[in-house]
Amino acid sequence: MMGNIITELLDFIFPRRCLKCSKILDTTGYLCDDCAQNINFITPPYCERCGAPLYGDLIKKCPDCLKKKRRFYRLARSAMIYDESSKGLITSFKFKDKTENAKLLAVMLKVAGKDIFNSDVDLIIPVPLHYTRLIKRRYNQAAVLAQELSLMVNIPVDCQSLIRHRKTRPQVELSGQARISNVRNAFSVNHFDKIKNKRIVLIDDVTTTGSTLKESAKALKKAGAKSVDVLTLARTL
Repeated sequence: MMGNIITELLDFIFPRRCLKCSKILDTTGYLCDDCAQNINFITPPYCERCGAPLYGDLIKKCPDCLKKKRRFYRLARSAMIYDESSKGLITSFKFKDKTENAKLLAVMLKVAGKDIFNSDVDLIIPVPLHYTRLIKRRYNQAAVLAQELSLMVNIPVDCQSLIRHRKTRPQVELSGQARISNVRNAFSVNHFDKIKNKRIVLIDDVTTTGSTLKESAKALKKAGAKSVDVLTLARTL
């Protein structure tokens, strides 16, 4: 009873606001109805391997996966399309210190990753930042997401074993082939014993070309990981 009174008092003094548009919320949740309805969540049908949206229930894989391109990961899933409706929610979390968005975003990851979490998973690993970038930004958004998700699915997080040993340019500054070259062989594992024979979920914010995720998964597989699945907040089309 007392807890309810305190909650109502705090809501009156500090009203809860939509994490995207800052509109005062009159119901429980994180987003107002307009912002929630405008987000383009990825739902079936999608590629059974990489999670890319598909058009038509008869197709099970996207053109790239039909070509059997080597991706170094087993499954990939994303919660939503990266567009104007989702961009602000992600970039404010990533670049503007709005780490309060992490709980909502982790819920989205959990829902998007239901196929992945249906099988045994040993570790959650975030895509790492180079230490110079981490010092400048002060936190790794993928690691914050991984920690929140870990609490929800009861799977431990390892933020130490996978490292970005080579400083790279921000991928947002590049496109196409330049993104691929930028992160090639930029990742390695420094605790092989923690990775060997483990089923791993790799966490990042946005899938664009997939080159960062591919190189991260490649390093984990080289270190002996039994499998690597990929889970991101959003993907570009």
